[in-house]
Amino acid sequence: MDNVGIWVVVLIVVFVCGSIFGLRVSPREKALGEMREKARKIGLHPRLVAAPDWTKVPMATENRASMVAYYSILIPDARLHLMRARVVDQKLELVHGDQKFQGLAVALKGIYAIDMQANCVGLYWDEESDLKATQLDEMKALLESLAQL
Repeated sequence: MDNVGIWVVVLIVVFVCGSIFGLRVSPREKALGEMREKARKIGLHPRLVAAPDWTKVPMATENRASMVAYYSILIPDARLHLMRARVVDQKLELVHGDQKFQGLAVALKGIYAIDMQANCVGLYWDEESDLKATQLDEMKALLESLAQL
């Protein structure tokens, strides 16, 4: 009878420890959270959105769009025209908008597309390409410079 009691106690301890370790945040999720918080502090507005068709981001499934990070800045006094461009080979490939944006170099990694409308400029990008948040300042500078063109 003693052995049965010991096994029951061991199983309970293993179950409780497994539940506790299962609650830990993965290092990847922690890095994403820290990166998004840093982005907010410097004036970027990060969010996850369904990837628009024009970005050509691969679909998650046949019927469901992929979720992609969209980092944007708001320029309160701006009156920007609609512009949409995909990034192909580190250069903008215009989908809609002014031809002055065609072929502009984008030196950042992981960027899928950039859009501009009214008083907002944003970019769709793969956060996994920079989990250490080394290019957030460059992203903000790029968005601000696009708004000035």
